[in-house]
Amino acid sequence: QVRLAESGGGLVQPGGSLSVSCRAYGNIGSRNTMGWYRQAPGKERELVATMTSGGGTTYADSVKDRFTISRDNVLKMVQLQMNSLKPEDTAVYYCNLEFLKVLNVEGATRKMDYWGEGILVTVSS
Repeated sequence: QVRLAESGGGLVQPGGSLSVSCRAYGNIGSRNTMGWYRQAPGKERELVATMTSGGGTTYADSVKDRFTISRDNVLKMVQLQMNSLKPEDTAVYYCNLEFLKVLNVEGATRKMDYWGEGILVTVSS
């Protein structure tokens, strides 16, 4: 059974820095994508940043040049370093994991999608 454990987050003043980390437990395959989404009060969940096991990254325009995603494939961890934080970055941040699970010898696959419980990041003076 796959499980995601998030850590970090908290309260920071505008302009400050914070990081959130996520570690996956269980069999997540050798090719996968891990990343972070966020949901602010009254808004839909949105992509923040993702990183494939091969090192490819995707960032939301709103966080480019401020946030950096990194991962350790051996430890099955992904980290989001957030700098120059703004009040509008306040949200619950969710770790996400996606990978294709091989179902049989013919190569049939199923997309697996897992979410962490979420961790609160508050940017306020």
